[in-house]
Amino acid sequence: MRKFLELVPTDRLVRILDLGGTAAYWRALPGLYGRPRVEITVMNLDQQEATDANLAVTSGDACSTGLADMSFDIVHSNSVIEHVGDWTKMEEMAREVRRLAPAYFIQTPNYWFPVEPHYKLPFVQYLPKPVRRTVTGDDPERIRLLSPAQMRRLFPDAMLWRERAFGMTKSIVAIRS
Repeated sequence: MRKFLELVPTDRLVRILDLGGTAAYWRALPGLYGRPRVEITVMNLDQQEATDANLAVTSGDACSTGLADMSFDIVHSNSVIEHVGDWTKMEEMAREVRRLAPAYFIQTPNYWFPVEPHYKLPFVQYLPKPVRRTVTGDDPERIRLLSPAQMRRLFPDAMLWRERAFGMTKSIVAIRS
């Protein structure tokens, strides 16, 4: 979160769009929830519309929001792009992110990190799909982890920041400030 807060101006009103997030995420993080001159909109599939302090929750699709160009200052997304579907859907989400704000912070787990973060199992992402389905009990198409090279292709105008654990890249964050 410290890296994200570096993007947030303190001298003016800032509008943040969180694609795929939750209100609980923002309430639990110090720094922005309830802060004057910060407006946070959380958009997720099938959400009940709600407003709380400086937080508004709305229902929508991260790949096709229907929102106006540059209607926010920053788009934030934490571990969502790997869930939107195939490569075409990921490209759609990336285009939406770049269209909606001049700055963004898009985080995803790294495909090459040895522990798959959703299942907390080592090397499961490298297994053939039928074996992965057996091991996880889940549809292997539901999660498509990305590599740094794929994030670079999706967000060519971004700086890639690598969150590290045990000396390895655990997650990749595309940042445009």
